[in-house]
Amino acid sequence: MVRIKRALISVSDKSGLEEFARFLHKCGVEIVSTGGTARFIRDLEIPVRLVSEFTNSDEMLNGRVKTLHPKIHGALLALRDNKEHCAQVKIFSIELIDMVVVNLYPFEKTILDPSTTINEAIENIDIGGPSMLRSAAKNARSVAVICNPQRYGQVMNEMKENNCELKKSTCFKLAVEVFERTYAYDRSIAGYLRASETEGMTKEAMAQSINLEFEKVQELRYGENPHQQAAFYKEKGSGAQGIAGARQLHGKELSFNNILDLDAALNIVKDFTIPAVSIIKHNNPCGVSVGENLSLIYKDALACDSLSAFGSIVGLNRLVDQVTAEAIFSADFVECIIAPGYSPQALDILKKKKNLRIMEVDEISETSQMSGELDYKRITQGLLVEAKDNMSVYNEKVKIVTSKKPTKEQMNSLLFAQTVAKHVKSNAIVLAQGSKTVGIGAGQMSRVDSVIIAIRKADERTRGAVLASDAFFPKADSIEAAAKAGIVAIIQPGGSIRDGEVIQAAEEAGIAMVMTGLRHFKH
Repeated sequence: MVRIKRALISVSDKSGLEEFARFLHKCGVEIVSTGGTARFIRDLEIPVRLVSEFTNSDEMLNGRVKTLHPKIHGALLALRDNKEHCAQVKIFSIELIDMVVVNLYPFEKTILDPSTTINEAIENIDIGGPSMLRSAAKNARSVAVICNPQRYGQVMNEMKENNCELKKSTCFKLAVEVFERTYAYDRSIAGYLRASETEGMTKEAMAQSINLEFEKVQELRYGENPHQQAAFYKEKGSGAQGIAGARQLHGKELSFNNILDLDAALNIVKDFTIPAVSIIKHNNPCGVSVGENLSLIYKDALACDSLSAFGSIVGLNRLVDQVTAEAIFSADFVECIIAPGYSPQALDILKKKKNLRIMEVDEISETSQMSGELDYKRITQGLLVEAKDNMSVYNEKVKIVTSKKPTKEQMNSLLFAQTVAKHVKSNAIVLAQGSKTVGIGAGQMSRVDSVIIAIRKADERTRGAVLASDAFFPKADSIEAAAKAGIVAIIQPGGSIRDGEVIQAAEEAGIAMVMTGLRHFKH
């Protein structure tokens, strides 16, 4: 058993601390503390001893150095059954510490704010906290260490039962949790600093080794198919943005494929600052639209390919109102819907569909697409890592390569279509009228086949439409097919050895063509 006579408390998250500090005081435990935590405890009229008094050393460097002192770490690391250690403790007048209660500066929370500067992030890197946690955890046979406020209740109950003592097995479990926490904390810092090295990721910014840590969110009934076992995990230390932080408000349990499609639906609408709707089927959009009226753009997105939208997932980047909910309710079978919120009337309407999975996420916007985020693709006995494709094309970045120039309206439509194409499986072709898609060709082995599929789905709506391609055209055949269908403007990255031939085909057809120099393959 470990008897608790002196505790060092220094916490950023003070939830539950009042009850715990009062309990320790009632047990006769001396409390040593720092700065804001000491003031908090003192305001409870509980005696507290400042770390500076404990070490006989003032804080230094604007508080950067407070607990990095031999009298702190000696008090934590000294082996109580080691005669040499005990002798040195007396020589250096070290007062032993039996419990450490520390949670760390909120680095992970700080970097979720896109306005956070690199200097602000660095100042939220805790040094003393992890050092104390690790020292205490290393000596778990003599020191209890708590890094999680949720453990206060468990520790108090055990101390009540054992006359202010804790079982060594409990101290060991608490120590394991400490190393899990400091590992995740350091990994979060390393990932942020690596991403901040440049505006985007570079070869030099990729780490020599990667350690990923995820915690289970839920068991799934099965994977992509019923014979495959599956579960859903969330990256430890990640924020609430995205499907991993979504809350289910209604409907059946999510399936493996639902989660994949919800993620795809959300990623599309994140790319727009104005209201946007995406309709996803098998991880591809079958309709996307943006505009000011949410219910109208939902109908526009649905009209792109209403046949494929049967059993689809709907993503929205605005609160769902009653009129939009009525439009979704009246549509054919919808599997899931995800949005940053629902009006009470909208929720009442949608809940009439017993099995409709209704998901809510924190407010989403273009800023939630963070530069430097990594994407991981598992292969047999290996892992491919890349920076997420968060880059978008803007007006000033495109190059008009034909004598015919797109109108302002056509250019806006081209940029919209190109943004959507980024989220379509390659080879990807997107046809758009204004700010809505009218035909999408996805995942074909030849680009011209994707063009043909998009044209077939759009039917008569190809007349006056624009076309976006995720990669260059290897031949002029796609341009010829587009011309016959009545396409008036095309946006593509360029870079083919036959660019001249492709541009000439557009010239002859009277199609305006712009090149971006930015490919958006999605395998």
